[in-house]
Amino acid sequence: MLSDADRKKAADILMAAQKERKQATQLHITFPDITIEDSYAISTDVAQRKIKAGARLIGHKVGLTSKAMQRSSMIDEPDYGYILDDQLIADGAKVKHADYCKPRVEVELAFIMGKKLQGPGVGLTDVLRATEYVIPAIEIVDARIQDQRKIVDTVADNGAAAGIAMGGRPVGPMDVDLRWVGGIMYRNAEIEETGLAAGVLGHPALGVAWLANKIGPHGHALEPGHIVLAGSFTRVVFAQKGDTLHADFGPLGGIAIQFV
Repeated sequence: MLSDADRKKAADILMAAQKERKQATQLHITFPDITIEDSYAISTDVAQRKIKAGARLIGHKVGLTSKAMQRSSMIDEPDYGYILDDQLIADGAKVKHADYCKPRVEVELAFIMGKKLQGPGVGLTDVLRATEYVIPAIEIVDARIQDQRKIVDTVADNGAAAGIAMGGRPVGPMDVDLRWVGGIMYRNAEIEETGLAAGVLGHPALGVAWLANKIGPHGHALEPGHIVLAGSFTRVVFAQKGDTLHADFGPLGGIAIQFV
């Protein structure tokens, strides 16, 4: 467990890495005693600093929802991070590659909450009742920490959350079977990754339920209007300068962004 002073130093490191677009040394090397509890405290500190500077909390992201990713990270549950309003990107936007350290993209579903949802005890049907609509999304992830990272590094780095673009056709949470929503990620018109939303804990709404139950005992809730990225159902695709990344969700439409 780290001292408050060391947690503050770690938050300083992450803030500097994002500002300078230069990956920092792994926190588990700089702070060998770091724990998951420390990591969540660090990511919260960074988010609170940004909010005090004018950003607004608009939701959360859930990561590491597949069993394969959990095994590779040597954990037995997902992780989560914060979504701030300065991370929103318009569908079709051109984003500066130089604004990121090492950007990658993932295919996800975004749940837009219609009612407050707070754990513990939240299940799949609770999420479906509380969700106003679900919409396709592309998440930009950008590790501010060098490889090889451990889970404590990823959690402290806010799950590498860096941007979110939403688009396509919004659907009611029970209008379609969300498990069978498919996503195809193209890079410059070539297929890079494919997947089904069932890859997120068996049902993407279960990612939202996990989050509500994780933060609820600490007095936090998913609020009406908040965005929840339920977890990627494809592997990450690296983005180079000049790349156009297009996610096709079939009948739910598509989203595209270009790195310039």
